Amino acid sequence: MQVELLNDQGLASSKVDVPDTVFGREYNESLIHQVVVAFQANARQGTRAQKDREQVRHSTKKPFKQKGTGRARAGMTSSPLWRGGGRIFPNMPDENFTQKINKKMYRAGMASIFSQLAREGRLAVVDSLAVDSPKTKVLADKFKAMNLNSVLVIADVVDENLYLASRNLVNILVVEPRYADPVSLVHYKKVLVTKAAMDQLKEMFA
Repeated sequence: MQVELLNDQGLASSKVDVPDTVFGREYNESLIHQVVVAFQANARQGTRAQKDREQVRHSTKKPFKQKGTGRARAGMTSSPLWRGGGRIFPNMPDENFTQKINKKMYRAGMASIFSQLAREGRLAVVDSLAVDSPKTKVLADKFKAMNLNSVLVIADVVDENLYLASRNLVNILVVEPRYADPVSLVHYKKVLVTKAAMDQLKEMFA
């Protein structure tokens, strides 16, 4: 499998060989969907809470007499059938949203995403990515010269200058290979991988 090697102007100067074990997999839509959904579910905190009929603030007085009104009998206003009543099955703070994904499935799903990005031309390789100072404008001008406005950069090492220069850019994310996640890979329009990071990806997902 070959992908484009971009220069500082964002033009394809040549092509480089990438391992087929990571970038030559078949597209497995169901597995990718499962990996993405599991990653998003595991990021949920589960801090939402609702009240049941015992926890809502209400009066224990019978709202109206049992017979003669033509209405359905009611004993308390905390009933889930009433406006302002408690929920039957409320969401609780200790609710667990985690989904388990086996390591082999996760690696196969990530490799399938990388392979599809390479086939669609959304993945490219760069020699390296570094900035001399922690200035956002310097890195923004670099990506502007490459004609990239939505990009995920997977660099072998993210030093302090690169981290500080990229953290305020809205549509740009710079991470190390171990922090590359399936949601970001699907979200950004372009994925740039440094040559040194390519070897790390091969070790992780091959």
